[in-house]
Amino acid sequence: MTKSPELRRKKLKEIISQNPFLTDEQLATTLGVSIQTIRLDRMILSIPEQRERIETMAQQAYQNLTSLAKEDIIGRLLVLEPEEKAVSIMEIMPEMCFQEGDIARGHFLFAQANSLAVALVPGKNVVTGIARMSFKKPVYAWQKVVATAMVRVKKQNKFYIKVVGNVENEIVYLGRFVVFKIQKEG
Repeated sequence: MTKSPELRRKKLKEIISQNPFLTDEQLATTLGVSIQTIRLDRMILSIPEQRERIETMAQQAYQNLTSLAKEDIIGRLLVLEPEEKAVSIMEIMPEMCFQEGDIARGHFLFAQANSLAVALVPGKNVVTGIARMSFKKPVYAWQKVVATAMVRVKKQNKFYIKVVGNVENEIVYLGRFVVFKIQKEG
């Protein structure tokens, strides 16, 4: 791409604001420039590298978490807007996979989706009532699954939530959850 540095930097800011998970390599490919050019542009624009961007997002997200302990989130919470949207990322480690084929076991993917759905509902007594998962593609060791959860409908204490798991912008699972905020008896 032969764009002026100003236009390229403007486009870089737009791309990162839409997808902060992109690496310098991915940004370089997208913009048709070298990795060094991306690093220089990020430095000029005071945009931190991917790891720092994700860390900042995670710190902000955990401040809104009330329905689970930080340790109960499966994956790393990156965005949490209670009753609206949540995002987490989980790197598939070899111990999360079947011994043959390095394919992730489904219960780890389910746990990521379920914990994200519960995290969306503020409160102390939040439980999953109904869960449906549909696995679209296998996930392999060392891949990173980015899950996005959105509240679709809220009816009193009942939340209908959709969770989509992606690996490199390809859907690997869809989950639909009904999560309840229950009142303690007594």
